[in-house]
Parts: sequence; C-alpha cells; structure tokens
Amino acid sequence: MIEQPDFQQNDSSQEPVLAVDLDGTLVKTDTLVEAVLSLVRARPSALAGASAALTRGRAGFKAWIADQVLPDVDSLPLNTTLIQWLRTQRSANRTLLLVTAADRRIADAVAARIGLFDGVLATDNGRNLKGERKAAALVSRFGTGGFDYAGDARTDIPVWRAARRAIVVGGPSLQKAAARVAEVAHVIPHDPPRVPAVLRALRPHQWVKNLLVFVPLIAAHQLTHGPDLLSATLAFLIFGLAASSVYLLNDLLDLPADRRHPGKRGRPFASGDLPLVWGLLLAPILLCTAVILSLLFLPISFILVLSGYLVLNAAYTLALKQVAIVDVILLAALYTIRIIAGAAAVAIPPSYWLLAFSAFIFLSLALCKRYTELLQLARRGELRAAGRGWTVDDLPLVRWLGISSGLACVLVLALYIHSTPALALYAVPEALWLICPLLIYWLIRLWLKTHRGEMHDDPVVFALKDRASVLSGALIAGIVMLAATGVSI
Repeated sequence: MIEQPDFQQNDSSQEPVLAVDLDGTLVKTDTLVEAVLSLVRARPSALAGASAALTRGRAGFKAWIADQVLPDVDSLPLNTTLIQWLRTQRSANRTLLLVTAADRRIADAVAARIGLFDGVLATDNGRNLKGERKAAALVSRFGTGGFDYAGDARTDIPVWRAARRAIVVGGPSLQKAAARVAEVAHVIPHDPPRVPAVLRALRPHQWVKNLLVFVPLIAAHQLTHGPDLLSATLAFLIFGLAASSVYLLNDLLDLPADRRHPGKRGRPFASGDLPLVWGLLLAPILLCTAVILSLLFLPISFILVLSGYLVLNAAYTLALKQVAIVDVILLAALYTIRIIAGAAAVAIPPSYWLLAFSAFIFLSLALCKRYTELLQLARRGELRAAGRGWTVDDLPLVRWLGISSGLACVLVLALYIHSTPALALYAVPEALWLICPLLIYWLIRLWLKTHRGEMHDDPVVFALKDRASVLSGALIAGIVMLAATGVSI
C-alpha cells in the first residue's frame, strides 16, 4: 500500500481536499525525464544499470533513478498561474495535497520548495501512482467525490471521474475530455503552440554558421560550378540537421544552467514550453536523417568529417565546455570543421592559409562569446557561470587573448597576399590589402561592443544584425571580386 501522508483536513474549510498533480501541472516539465538527464550529466556510466532497473517495472525504475540522482528541484519551471491560484485556496484554509506518479523523494522535494501542501501521495513501495491507482488511493482516503483534483493529461481522467470537481491545466481538448466525466470548476490554460517552440529549439538562425561549407568553393573560385555547388548545398543542409540535433541535446543537458541564465531561461525546454520527450525524439531523427543523406550523396571523406564534428560536439556538450581554454579552442575547431567538411564535399583540399586564418578568427569569436557571458555574470554580481570553467576574474585575460587572436588572422591574410596560391588565383592580388584595414576595423569594433556589454550572446548572430558588420562584409566581398577579376563590380 502507498504510505498515507500524516495530515488532517482543515475542519474550518467548507471545501474538500484539493489534490494537485505534479508533472505538467504544478511544474511545466516531467521530473522523471529531468532525473534521467541529471544522471546523464552527473554520471553517464551509471546508465549501464538502467536496463536492469526497467525490469522492476515503472515504480522500480523511478526508485532506481531517484537512488542515483535527484533533479535540480530548485530550477524546475513552475506553473506560476496555478501556484498563485493555489495560494488563494490555501488562504481560505483549504487542505492541499500533492498527488503524483513521481517518486516520493522527488515529490517531497518539490512540495518543500513550494511550501503549500499539507501532505504528499507519490509512487512508493513498488506501486506506480498513476491513473486508476491514483484514483483508488484518493477514493480510499476521501471517498468518491470527496476531493477535487488538478491535472493536465488524459491519464488523469480516471481521477477526475472519481473527484467532485476537476481543475484542468491544459487546452480546450483536455477541458472537453474532463467535462465528460466531471464538473470543471477551474481552468488554468497551458497549451503553448508546439510548432513555434520546435522551431526555436532547432535554432534555424544558427544555420547561418553552416554557410562556411561554401568557403572552399569561394576560395577556389568554383562557386559557379553546378555539381560542386549542389554538393556544397547538400552539405549545408546536412550540417544544419546535425547541428540542430546537437542544439537539442545541448539544451536538454544544460537545463539547470539555462534556467538560471537571464537570456536562456526562455528557451523551449528550459521554460517548459516544449516537452523534454520531444527533444529526445527529434534529436536522433535529425541526426539519422543527416547521416543517411551523407551516405547516399556525399563522399566518405565528408562523412568522416561530419563524424568528427559530432564527436567533438558531444565531448563539448558532455564535459569539455566546463574546461577553461579547452572550451574556446573546441568552439573554434567546430567552426573550422565546417570549412573542412565543405572542402570534403566538393573534393577541394583546403589550403593551410585558409585553415590558419579560420582557426585564429574563430578563436577570437569563441573568446568574444565567453567574455560576453563573464561580463553578464560580473554585472549580476556573480563569480562563476554554472557549468563553465572561467570566472569573472579572467575577464582581462579573455579580452587580451580574443583581440590578439583576431589580429593574428589579419597577419595570416597579409602574409597570404603575396604567396604562390594567391598569385595563381587572383588577377590583382595586391587589391587584397584593402581587406586588412576593413578586417581590423571590424574586429576592433566587435571587441569594443563586447567590452561595453553591447554584444549578443553569439557574435555571429550579432554580426548578421549589425549594419556596420554587414557593410564591412559586402565591401570585403567586393574587394575579393576585384582582386579575382581585375574589374570593379
């Protein structure tokens, strides 16, 4: 039997006990999935025992997960509208009971955080308190119609059927389903549009980074070659799908840190607008689609580069983002790998000049991103970001390294201008000198904006929206065309 909570109904209240569900109702997430993700973050090797735990049934599996790790209860996204309503019920001296299929330890922790509940009924002693079992547990204590119940899913219909009144947390379809079996006394609308949330989670605006796969074609002056352009376009699509799968995984594993970040707490998974299960399903689907397209249409060398990108990205997401210096080097490498992938897709070996230039400029951008994060921490009076290896004391060092890396890429460009490859590719290579002051201006302006705290979290996104950056890019493109053809455009 489920252990009954030790509490008494408030006799002065004219209303029966109000039972409240946890997952999707009180909190806008699934605490079991949260716990599994917490285990992946903390001790991924422990998941080896998950298959054995599954043989114990749902209650046994939940208990095993809770034995390993509890989710970060303090960061879980709350349904503030429901909680505000519960406070009004509590002020009327009504008895509140948290009733959930989550493991008792998780339920107790959430109840302690909220501070409104007189008792907790939860999955315990090998019994999964869901659906019919939840209804039976409440009826055995309060009788049929002796309680009201707040829930958010069709699995709550048996509970509503046994309740006096239903409190529905959800959209119109769920409200209609609840109304068929009980009187709906109160509705807390919670039905965020899924398609916009999915698009935000996929971050299609970040696909602009994948335009780097076209750089080898541009550098080799082969952008108008039809078959190669088609291969590069397919590589762009594949990297977009793969990158989006990585973004989903990164957001799932970064939930506690994102929820404490002023700019990231609104992300679909962190805010609870998109169920975590959607990310767990979409990430492998996108990744498998990218791999299948690669195997069908692109050379094996591209597949190897894509595999390396995914391995490095997984290493960054799971561990290396927490290691100072290594994190920014890896971020720069992930940019440069896109260029290498584009070269592999069209069978054009990237020059060492191009790789050196890319490594330095992307290291500067990665350091710019870290500097922005640290500056935001300093302004909030914090010393260290959750899950990062840098501290606010490192701000001067990060700024110095970032500016130096940026200027190093200008030096690489200056040395390239009179190299043998440049003399062979460009009709007027001397015209490339005009790029140097433009690039210096852009880099210094980028770091000036960063130093002043005017930088977007991602400098690439900032550059796309910044008028001066767009103008600088257009002028550089024009200079490259002039140097290649000898004719002004």
